[in-house]
Amino acid sequence: MLRNSELGGTPALEKALAGHELTYKDGLELMNEENLFLLGSAADNIRRSIKGDTVTFVASYYLNYTNVCAASCPLCAFYRTNGAQDAFTLTTEQIISRARIAIKQLGTTELHIVGGFHPKLGIDYYENMIRAIKREFPDVVIKALTPAEIFFISRVTKNSTREVLQRLKAAGLDALPGGGAEIFAPETRDIIVRGKCSGKEWLDTARQAHEIGLKSNCTMLFGHVEKPEHIVDHVLKIRDLQKKTRGFTTFIPLKFSLENTELEQKGLIKAESAATYDLRVIAVSRLLLANVLDNLSVYWVALGKKLAQVALSFGGNDLVGTAFSEEIFKAAGKNSGTSIQELTSLIKEIKREPAQRDTFFNIMRRFN
Repeated sequence: MLRNSELGGTPALEKALAGHELTYKDGLELMNEENLFLLGSAADNIRRSIKGDTVTFVASYYLNYTNVCAASCPLCAFYRTNGAQDAFTLTTEQIISRARIAIKQLGTTELHIVGGFHPKLGIDYYENMIRAIKREFPDVVIKALTPAEIFFISRVTKNSTREVLQRLKAAGLDALPGGGAEIFAPETRDIIVRGKCSGKEWLDTARQAHEIGLKSNCTMLFGHVEKPEHIVDHVLKIRDLQKKTRGFTTFIPLKFSLENTELEQKGLIKAESAATYDLRVIAVSRLLLANVLDNLSVYWVALGKKLAQVALSFGGNDLVGTAFSEEIFKAAGKNSGTSIQELTSLIKEIKREPAQRDTFFNIMRRFN
């Protein structure tokens, strides 16, 4: 365990290791900390004190019900306009067919269901989808529709956000994914997002979900045009909401994938962020969220498996999941294939203890 005296007098790191809550100013200091390995070591110590040496993951299947999207965000390689040749919207029967494969053949315990902002789908589409899955597979956890999607559905169907959430919960919705948060600061968000809810609207939708008993993940997209202050601002807004609702299960920093996006095509971003920056963001997130949000998930699909292993020593305690059939990052050129066996091996290689969890971070089984 690091002692304060070994930190070279870095005030923010000393505060973090002493268990004190960090401020915005502290966060900026950490984002500019010259010694990356010292930063990582501090984050790793906090991780160990909160979560021990267990690294978790869930057996999840990613089901994208449509790629039709009214938002057309420059950061996204997945969306298509309505009527495009390769646009798709799955029927309830097609969704159930995929769910059968996920659950019966792959051992999935969680269906992670997200899609584009389809301008023509009514709320009954989503209710029927959820009810049909629950009717055939009552024990599977349906984690579906990000706060951004919920906000869009409420506007398209002219229902309040709370009514949409309540109706979907009544249909069998168990939890929300954390996507669509991107980055909250408007000066950055306005460059990478088009036609999507604001950061404030995302947070308000998540708050309402928590208030009716729906847990959710939360994310942050980094490695595009943001500045250090935007990273700190985003994480602290997540922390503030978590203090009020305790509804977030984990925080997932998502590395931006450049390939096939409008941001690449227009030359606004020339290359993806460096691994050293990725590790810095993960470590700082852990330190800012300490004692408020215990789980920090490393999304291996975006980082790559080897860098994900390193990130588990920079504050991460979870590998998100198997992400069977993940399509969104695949559209941006990322290989998204893995298995329970491979995730277990990746964890054992770094001398940590692998465990399969459920959606709500209850341990289901451990691996020797």
